[in-house]
Amino acid sequence: MNTKISTITKIAIFKGKEVRKVIFQNGWWFVIVDIVSALTDSVQPDGYIKDMRRRDEELSKGWGQIATPLLVETAGGKQKLNCANTESIFRIIQSIPSPKAEPFKRWLAKVGYERVQEIEDPELATKRTRALYKAKGYPDSWIEKRMRGIEIRETLTDEWKKRNVGEDREYAILTAEISQATFGMTPSEYKKFKGLKRENLRDHMNDLELIFSMLGEASTTEIAKNKDAQGFVENKQVAKLGGSVAGSARKDLEQKSGKKVSTTRNYLSLSEKKKLV
Repeated sequence: MNTKISTITKIAIFKGKEVRKVIFQNGWWFVIVDIVSALTDSVQPDGYIKDMRRRDEELSKGWGQIATPLLVETAGGKQKLNCANTESIFRIIQSIPSPKAEPFKRWLAKVGYERVQEIEDPELATKRTRALYKAKGYPDSWIEKRMRGIEIRETLTDEWKKRNVGEDREYAILTAEISQATFGMTPSEYKKFKGLKRENLRDHMNDLELIFSMLGEASTTEIAKNKDAQGFVENKQVAKLGGSVAGSARKDLEQKSGKKVSTTRNYLSLSEKKKLV
């Protein structure tokens, strides 16, 4: 079975249900357990999949070609989950008796077509991300900072690629170093601090938290360039330095304002109130 590391996890919404998707082989691949959950409302979608494969022998025989394990963001960090492309998802749907099947097929075709459009015009992906945050109820000022933060993050990861840093696991370690130096917490610790589970941490940061995240990552990029850091070990030291720039600024602000930058507040209330259908 072909496996590949995937670095970016996106969330699509079908009838209020979250479906995680990753880019693989230049297209969207969807987490199978999320698809089953969205179509069946099963509280144990893994068990439903096992039963489904027992019922459908042909599906079970071809499962190795349908399901591909890819790295996906989860509450416990990145994990390999079985994913399938649009064609394979259509095959899975055939084995699920659900009144949601037809609208789901239309939704799936639309999501797949959007990916084709984004390849032809990368700005569309940015516009759709903005629209998604807007639909969820985020203020425009926050959205601008979040989008800028995404650009800064992509610039940093592009720089790491040029400097021979391995993807995913090493990226996660370097990111943790920046976060620790910036906020005194790793991303996983920060998520617990904010009461988050599988949610994206930065989607639940306030303006100042986003600003200091950007400062830590932008500083890391600049130092890596100036020092010409190569490989994981050198870039790990640079990550600490870049994060310390933001950390020092944060502490200075906290001392002068008398208020902590990091807060337990999150935007979970928005995700409960606003769902993109």
